[in-house]
Amino acid sequence: MSIRPVASQSHARPAVEGAGVNLHRAFGFSEPERMDPFLMFDDFRGDHPRDYTAGFPWHPHRGIETITYVLAGSVEHGDSLGNRGTLKGGDVQWMTAGSGILHQEMPKGNAQGQMHGFQLWANLPRDLKMTKPRYQDVKAHDIPEILEDDGTVVKVVTGEFWGRKGPVDGIAADPLYLDIFVPEGRRKTFAIDTRRKAFAYVFQGAGRFADAAHPRGVLLEKEVGGEEVNIRDLSGNRTLVEFGAGDEVQVTAGPDGVRFLLVAGAPIQEPVAWHGPIVMNTRAELETAMRELRNGTFIKPAH
Repeated sequence: MSIRPVASQSHARPAVEGAGVNLHRAFGFSEPERMDPFLMFDDFRGDHPRDYTAGFPWHPHRGIETITYVLAGSVEHGDSLGNRGTLKGGDVQWMTAGSGILHQEMPKGNAQGQMHGFQLWANLPRDLKMTKPRYQDVKAHDIPEILEDDGTVVKVVTGEFWGRKGPVDGIAADPLYLDIFVPEGRRKTFAIDTRRKAFAYVFQGAGRFADAAHPRGVLLEKEVGGEEVNIRDLSGNRTLVEFGAGDEVQVTAGPDGVRFLLVAGAPIQEPVAWHGPIVMNTRAELETAMRELRNGTFIKPAH
């Protein structure tokens, strides 16, 4: 077994999307081959309704899948096919846009006015770009949760992990999508198929992901788990960690523990032509999509 080295670390950057939603973008809209098969990852959270209630009004998608995971508050969604629903805390929606869909997503805060969620875009391979759109709405109670004796918690959204299988299936990238909490000072190792691209996104607490220079995780100005760890070396809130080749990811949790998403998927390795919410393989296909939006033929009849 080999620990995946940390290839790079970066902080999500502020951005404004939709009708005025303040969010942080970990990656997206540049170097699409960098995270193949994933295209974009947004962290949208706020303690004030003004940060998010403008939402994401009606807009198109084609050629991708969007994965929305809500932690706090809710997101009301609707689409051109007549689907309607509400994602609440802990719920997940996996939308395959395929041949084309028009939809809207409108966030609402909880009783304290707080909203927090993530959206990940996954690419579709050429032979599935024009597949029939579909949704997989998953309630929080249907997501398997693994609780270890040491306090580690793993929620399996999709993929198979530690003998449990996530409820989302039939996804082109054959992804693994985990929500992981590791308590203070614990060092944990998580197996990842070596053929898949993998990244972690820290959104609570802090931890040190092992790399070639520090195979046992970095080490604090106070003792954590019997070791001294330099707090300044920990990966904290809104940190994206990209991994190199290997079949394990290892993390040592900091003083307050660490919670992060661990995501992996099989690279598609095809050309990417990208314009806003539409991702195809060629410029000609993008032009066709835009022309169909203008003339009203973007949404394809059910077949």
